[in-house]
Amino acid sequence: MNTVFVGADANRAAAFKFSSGQSAKVPGTKVYQFARRGFPGTPYELKRLYKYYANPHVPRRDRIVAYMLLSELKDFTQRCDVALHDRTMTLLCSDPVYWDLVNPMQGPEDLAYAEKRHIPSRFLHVKDDGVTALRVTRTPDPNVPFDLDQIARYALIFGRPGMENTWQGIAVDFAYRMHWQTLFGFALCRALCANSAGKTTLVRRMALVMARPGLYREAIEAFNKVYDEPFAPQYGPQLTITQVHVPDDKVRNFSDDDAIRVLLYNHIPVEWVDHAYTYGVVYLEQQFHHPTMSLDIF
Repeated sequence: MNTVFVGADANRAAAFKFSSGQSAKVPGTKVYQFARRGFPGTPYELKRLYKYYANPHVPRRDRIVAYMLLSELKDFTQRCDVALHDRTMTLLCSDPVYWDLVNPMQGPEDLAYAEKRHIPSRFLHVKDDGVTALRVTRTPDPNVPFDLDQIARYALIFGRPGMENTWQGIAVDFAYRMHWQTLFGFALCRALCANSAGKTTLVRRMALVMARPGLYREAIEAFNKVYDEPFAPQYGPQLTITQVHVPDDKVRNFSDDDAIRVLLYNHIPVEWVDHAYTYGVVYLEQQFHHPTMSLDIF
């Protein structure tokens, strides 16, 4: 089972994981004696962790960690469907004692306990405006369209899962896990469709093709009957992709057949389109039903 770390503990655990490939040990503080997995798993653990946090005689570092764990659990619970609440979540929402938690941080020296999560430097770049230089999350490189790890990290940080998610088609559950096939479908559409005012229409047509099993396979079979040279898919590692760009005044005429022609022209393998089926389904679901979290496919 996983253990939830926050603040400086999460930073150190992530750095250790990236450097060694091994899971970090649980900090030897009383916080993790009261809540063995970080988040309280039972009402009893919740009450014990709260009493420890509220005790002014407890070391301030431990109080800050306990406060962050309780706040994160409360934030998660408020975004979670009530039907999925367990007894701990129900108590957290129903008992007024947990509603207004007071941050025990007292000065700048306490900021070290609440450091932001560790992000490896290879996922960051320096943004210099001439006054200050900030290390910010790197935008996914359009020249490396299938860097799914970077797309996932960028979407998690800036996509605000659980709210009005603009990353249409990517399925996210309440644990902020991203469905890999939907990430692949998103990356494929991002690689094929140029940025423009009509990009949403282009992506929607691509998603419609992906969501219909066998449609692209049938198009390839029809292509092979018409042309002497059979369809030859490109699998990489070097890919040549030409993005489709349709003038804004003509994008309404872009059809499913046009989307298939784009896939054929770029020699996209049928296996890739089949793999992106879940993306097409989730994209259409989000367009018509507007869910903020995707649970059914996990």
